[in-house]
Amino acid sequence: MPWLEYAGLILLSYLIGSIPFGWIIVKISTGKDIRNIESGRTGGTNAMRAAGCLAGAATAVLDFLKGAVVGWWIANYYAPTNYWLQILAPIAAVMGHNYSIYFLESRKGALYLRGGAGGAPAFGGIFALYQPSLFILLPIIALVFVLTGYASLTTISIGLGAILLFVIRNLQGVSPWEYILYGVAVEIIVLWALRPNLARLIKGNERRVNILTFIKQGNKNGKV
Repeated sequence: MPWLEYAGLILLSYLIGSIPFGWIIVKISTGKDIRNIESGRTGGTNAMRAAGCLAGAATAVLDFLKGAVVGWWIANYYAPTNYWLQILAPIAAVMGHNYSIYFLESRKGALYLRGGAGGAPAFGGIFALYQPSLFILLPIIALVFVLTGYASLTTISIGLGAILLFVIRNLQGVSPWEYILYGVAVEIIVLWALRPNLARLIKGNERRVNILTFIKQGNKNGKV
């Protein structure tokens, strides 16, 4: 039955997205639990704070690949004409990244799932849907990061860039409208995860990320 297969693929995508690469990399390199450091998220920015620039970069790349591999495999090999499955699989990977089943915790009698903010796997999903997006969006995202220094705004720009890109391509008749929904969905997921950051931005006390500072600190502490 196709629907059972589709449900299984979406579940598999969630489980792949749940793999906490940031936690694994920081644990191996420093012995620390990334969930107890700074924001407590498992993404590249917090991995950089916990274990240096190389750890942050490796985490970001591996998280990107979670969305890219899931989306690429399904879009190109399993369901090349099923646009809904093509977007639901990477969305499931982003949800797994943000709410990892491997980090199920109990707080005051309630169950919680922890993870990252979703930017890297969301970008991976965009890449799976349209490979040239890497060369179109990456410079824009990097520019936002350099000009603002805010990792949260950089993450938010990923979904916004996807929406704009897929709207333009849809108007040109070369991309399905479902891809626009992918951009909208991941942007909503990211915004929800970044609620504390947005509150700090409004108050003017959101922390900026200075790559040069982290490199210097990493060299002093033996981290790269």
